[in-house]
Amino acid sequence: MTSLLEGAKKLVTRGSDIGARLDGLEKAVDAARGRVDESVLAETSALVDRTAARLRISADHTVVALAGATGSGKSTTFNALTGLELSAVGVRRPTTSWATACVWGSDGAPELLDWLGIPPRHQVTRDSMLSVGNHKDELDGVILLDLPDHDSTEVSHHLEVDRLVQLADMLIWVLDPQKYADAAIHDRYLSQLTGHQDVMLVVLNQIDRVPAERRDAMVEDVRRLLAADGLTGVPVVPVSSREGWGVAELRSEIAKKVASKKVAKARLEADLRTAATTLQGYTGTAAVPTLSPERVEALEDAFADAAGVPTVVKAVEDSTRLRANRATGWPVTSWLSRFKPDPLKRLHLDLGAEGKMLTGAARTSVPEATQVQRARVDSEVRALVDDVTTGFKQNWAHSVRVASVSRLGDVNDRLDRELATTDLGVDRIPIWASAVRVLQWMLILSAVAGAAWIALLTLGTAAGLTETETPEVAGWPIPLLLLGGGIGLGVVLALVCRVLVHSTAKRRARVAEQRLRSAIHEVSEDLVVGPVRTELEAYSATRAGIAAALG
Repeated sequence: MTSLLEGAKKLVTRGSDIGARLDGLEKAVDAARGRVDESVLAETSALVDRTAARLRISADHTVVALAGATGSGKSTTFNALTGLELSAVGVRRPTTSWATACVWGSDGAPELLDWLGIPPRHQVTRDSMLSVGNHKDELDGVILLDLPDHDSTEVSHHLEVDRLVQLADMLIWVLDPQKYADAAIHDRYLSQLTGHQDVMLVVLNQIDRVPAERRDAMVEDVRRLLAADGLTGVPVVPVSSREGWGVAELRSEIAKKVASKKVAKARLEADLRTAATTLQGYTGTAAVPTLSPERVEALEDAFADAAGVPTVVKAVEDSTRLRANRATGWPVTSWLSRFKPDPLKRLHLDLGAEGKMLTGAARTSVPEATQVQRARVDSEVRALVDDVTTGFKQNWAHSVRVASVSRLGDVNDRLDRELATTDLGVDRIPIWASAVRVLQWMLILSAVAGAAWIALLTLGTAAGLTETETPEVAGWPIPLLLLGGGIGLGVVLALVCRVLVHSTAKRRARVAEQRLRSAIHEVSEDLVVGPVRTELEAYSATRAGIAAALG
């Protein structure tokens, strides 16, 4: 049986991309979950399942359904086509909600009938003992269904009609001269089957009751109504099933469509096309947008401002200057700078491992965002969403908007945590500061030595001691050079250090800003940009799936 089913599937899909279209529609439904009306997705998903099931079942048979209103002569037409009295007519018509099936060619039919949900007691095989003769019938391979009346007062009847109209490969609508314009069939069925004209026939039954001179005009009027329903080109066959007029032409029309073995495929393709078009109505046709780098950067700027990044960067610069000055200032007085508060420590930043354990790594003392800063964040989020949802249907735009703010409540805590855990690069004293400190002590010692030497010489002269010759370099006494050089070079070194401290503070402030902006980028990506991008990817997948389903 497996090989038979695989063969049937190949026959249905041969020369067609229906498999790819089915797969595309299924992916579109999956991507649209939560973004498109669930009832629409449920109907589309049911169609996908129905189509996949039909592909697995016999392609050697074509399911042709006769549908019509009470009194249209549908069952009489069914009997005329089968050549058997299978369906009761008139007052003898049963009230059952089941359809009656007549099968031409039984091989492979049972599974298809089971899928259609036709009970065995309502099935007749045309090539069984009831058949007359053994010649091949032009309707060989047809499963003809006589559906219940679609306008029956029994709810179960028109529910059964609705079910089988979805499953049939080909639909024959039996109308009569009195009710062919009835809104019940046009509004509920025909106008809903736009795009299915290739798998549809319309029978104008009881034509014998219409004066001969009015028959052509009535057939044209039926065609006009069908065109108004979006079904241009549907064949209209005038028939009198009671008198036998036109039955042969109707059988021939059915046989012609069935013989090509394309009816089932055409019905499935029409269903997929209709479902994809319906889904497209909820998705829209706007091009898939991309996030503007300028918009993302503007959002990150707003986050950085709200997080207090400028305040922290300024604190990094001031703290670096304070620490560097403390490390390179005049050793005799630099200890006084320890009484000045460190800007980073006041913000609970760069406290070291033990300090963070005491204060909590995720909390800082950076001032909270002002109302203006929060409003700027909200404005930039809206601007980013508006930018990417231009041309979107309202439901998709709403989905993107909801995603953009779904985690916005976590922004403050997340930004504060990033500030607290980002390595600002200020905990290490510059390497050159150590060399400066050594040099400063050397100059201090030099100046002290020179001063002491001069003092000893001065005391010796005052005490009348024998004068000793003072060593000189280039005519300058060494004690004076030691004192003057120690002080002079110390002043020069202090000036140079000021330039180095300023340059180091600026550089470390830039590094800190880069690291903080990188952290802000991650926050923006995780809490706003990422969710928005996910929605855009879902939109892209839905549009691609719909495009594949439409072929």
